[in-house]
Amino acid sequence: MVAVWRYPVKSMQGEEVNGALLTDRGVPGDRSYAVLERATGHIASAKHPRKWGKLFAYRAAFVEPPQPDLPLPPVWITLPDGAVLHSADPDIDERLSRSLGRAVALVTTGAAMPTREANRTSIEELDVQERIMVETMARAAPQGTFFDYAPLHLLTTATLDRLRALYPAGRFEARRFRPNLVVAPHHGEPDFVENAWIGRRMGVGPAALLSLIDPCPRCVVTTLAQGDLPRDLGILRMAAQANAVASATLAPGIVLPAVAGVYASVLEGGRIARGDSVHLA
Repeated sequence: MVAVWRYPVKSMQGEEVNGALLTDRGVPGDRSYAVLERATGHIASAKHPRKWGKLFAYRAAFVEPPQPDLPLPPVWITLPDGAVLHSADPDIDERLSRSLGRAVALVTTGAAMPTREANRTSIEELDVQERIMVETMARAAPQGTFFDYAPLHLLTTATLDRLRALYPAGRFEARRFRPNLVVAPHHGEPDFVENAWIGRRMGVGPAALLSLIDPCPRCVVTTLAQGDLPRDLGILRMAAQANAVASATLAPGIVLPAVAGVYASVLEGGRIARGDSVHLA
């Protein structure tokens, strides 16, 4: 395993960590905070780029590592202008609202779950994906969380390498796809090797055991600018052309376009770290 990521605030840039203690909710602290729009009660998501795409210009990091059995620690939020906010500041909502240009509140998964906006985009490849991700995946997400579907997302270096080879002009970096775990396959398996892993189990490190449950259909989020990565619609178009996968779980009989990576659930928790070996069971 070459990388472990968590994203403290939904749709903001996350942080790469050396390791984590996996639980049934995935990497502790992942998507634990979110921005709520006061006028609608909806959770802000970069899947609605015209409205919330600028969230990718914000970066979130925990003040201290979250622990499964302890209260959620606060986060630092770095704004696009470089100002740094603390989630426990009394004026955090006011300052986020001023920065985003909308009345918002920073909320945690401990609060009652708000509603989610229907995903709308002009990218034609997302017609089927929209229906699946909104109508099916949101309902299947663990209650009381801000996950779109499963608590873990895994991506291989083989998939990134294949997409780079097909579209050399694109910058296919893991952070575009927002995985939790980045894995380098054994023996140099090529192409979209994760497709063949769906339905299998994967051991990570000395104790953790995952169930690889579904392909991960991609959306417009992968095309958005973040950090030094430019906006690039070709990222999604190439994924759509190169890798479509049927899913028996998400939508029986439907082939999901633009797949990159797999969703996973945690069967057995345990400590994982960058550099850990992984094996399929």
